[in-house]
Amino acid sequence: MTIFARLLTAGLLASTAMTGAASAAVSADAVIAHYADIAEAKFEDALTTAKTLDAAIKALLADPSGATLEAAKSAWLASRVPYQQSEVYRFGNAIVDDWEGRVNAWPLDEGLIDYVDASYGNESDENTLFTANVIANSKIEINGRAIDASAITPQLISGTLQEAGGIEANVASGYHAIEFLLWGQDLNGNGPGAGDRPASDYSVENCTNGHCDRRREYLSAASDLLIADLEEMAANWTSDGAARQALLESGTSGGLTTMLTGMGSLSYGELAGERMKLGLLLGDPEEEHDCFSDNTHNSHLYDAIGIRNVFEGRYTRIDGTELTGPSLSALVEARDPAVAAELSTDLDATVEAMQVMATRAETVEAYDQMIATGNQEGNAAVQAGIDGLIKQTRSIERAIAALELGSIELEGSDSLDSPDAVFQ
Repeated sequence: MTIFARLLTAGLLASTAMTGAASAAVSADAVIAHYADIAEAKFEDALTTAKTLDAAIKALLADPSGATLEAAKSAWLASRVPYQQSEVYRFGNAIVDDWEGRVNAWPLDEGLIDYVDASYGNESDENTLFTANVIANSKIEINGRAIDASAITPQLISGTLQEAGGIEANVASGYHAIEFLLWGQDLNGNGPGAGDRPASDYSVENCTNGHCDRRREYLSAASDLLIADLEEMAANWTSDGAARQALLESGTSGGLTTMLTGMGSLSYGELAGERMKLGLLLGDPEEEHDCFSDNTHNSHLYDAIGIRNVFEGRYTRIDGTELTGPSLSALVEARDPAVAAELSTDLDATVEAMQVMATRAETVEAYDQMIATGNQEGNAAVQAGIDGLIKQTRSIERAIAALELGSIELEGSDSLDSPDAVFQ
């Protein structure tokens, strides 16, 4: 049984139906405080799994082999489970949204980091660092300035390379940079197969593709940086952390607005629109979130579960412990039971659609194959998830109205709102 199946069977798919009497007894302030407690738990779990990933990377570098590379890949996949469930804390929480690009930015122009296949191309009108290949070059030029990259350190990655030249596609840090370094490019287009980097890319004695010493430095530094970034965010949600304090200081209305903004914006503009519908419109395998590892189906699934976590006030930790407490569901139910029931049903339906999509990815074809133009069955599986996200967003908007929170602006997406603009 995979880690994903174990976590799901541990209770992530459980519902939290509550009686009207219990709902009425829940205070909004308690709901907001519990929301912060779950954030702390999620980022702690993300940090724990990142440390496990780091240990696996150290083992890979100590003894590069097919076995140690596969172990590092498995650790990376496991690290995505708690992190993706934390993404619902973006949008409403400025501290999280401002930080998120360091750890989960995508898509990336991987030629900045390492060697790429000839089919990748040699230049881009939009990015002068398209094939800078820092691993192969100890000196690079950014906006006319010579950069000494002789030592690949966390500071070089975060302070110089990340979004170098002000270009968002220059992603040098975070999960996806590490993903690329473990899997390599996925050169299969809409066909079967993920990236297939050889373990010998990290061998000192039997180096393949050159510069293995610097590739080792980059992978090690990127892993150290991911841990440092997650330590920062986990600390932000402790009892005196900046993110928790900002949330509590925003007041009852502000706290509830934060929760629903995160739910609605991730549901609609980010996940349904930019991460799913855009790729479906273009049929482009590069428009998938975990494009090197073919893990996109799970990232989407756990985003959907994370959205439901907020409404239910429930989260299953990586050790199997289930956190439950005062929920947004209870507050909405006290105001409008029909809206609460509708949103709960919609959230469950979306998770179910995402699970169907994930099962298809693991038994029939990968996500990048599903979104291929002309693949009617695969397209339909992805569209079902998109439809669920859109429907639950409408119910989230009704929950906002039931709680009398006024007008809340949720993230939009051209892919959903103006699809013709995508092709212009």
